[in-house]
Amino acid sequence: MGKKKALVIDDERIVLDSVKKILEGNYDVEVTLSGRQGLEWAVQKHYDAVLTDIRMPDIGGMLVLRDIKRAKSAMPVIIITGYASVNSAVQAMKLGAADYIEKPFTPDDLTKAVALAIEKTASRPPDEQALVHKEEIIRVLDRAATDGEFVYNLLHRWADALDEYDLNNAEKLALLTGDIEWIEKHAGSLTAGQKRWLEKPLSPEMLRTFGW
Repeated sequence: MGKKKALVIDDERIVLDSVKKILEGNYDVEVTLSGRQGLEWAVQKHYDAVLTDIRMPDIGGMLVLRDIKRAKSAMPVIIITGYASVNSAVQAMKLGAADYIEKPFTPDDLTKAVALAIEKTASRPPDEQALVHKEEIIRVLDRAATDGEFVYNLLHRWADALDEYDLNNAEKLALLTGDIEWIEKHAGSLTAGQKRWLEKPLSPEMLRTFGW
């Protein structure tokens, strides 16, 4: 049986080189400095795990997570983060990431995180990626159209602001990334009021995380 395959996406060459050096004894490792290139590879090729930086200049780790999960719901995605964006990584785990690892990390930290993510993902059902809670989506959108405090929480607390709603991770990510096209494809046309908050400027933290 051949080695498992891992993809590493990070805009810092030193991080890519470090992760590859640590993992290559146990995995076939491919690396890329481009978030968009990494997302394309993750969707088109086979990997047993993807590690992605949470902040990249072309596309952020949260969008990489969202689109990988839509294409390959069983794929474990591990977030690479620095101290300043640990909160973003925690939110990513609440939205379907398998784990996160904080820089600087030790070889033991990294190898254990990857092995455990693969093991955990193999032992549980993949996340649902369809829109199955249309009524809940509409409840969120209608509330956001009139409740400024709720919108503030959505833009700053992310997944935590949606705890009271019965939504799967794909639905939460669609809402939090303002994915009007995906929501309308599955739930039907939205009103101008329902769309309005989805088009609001994101907080600086979210802008960095999503790469916008």
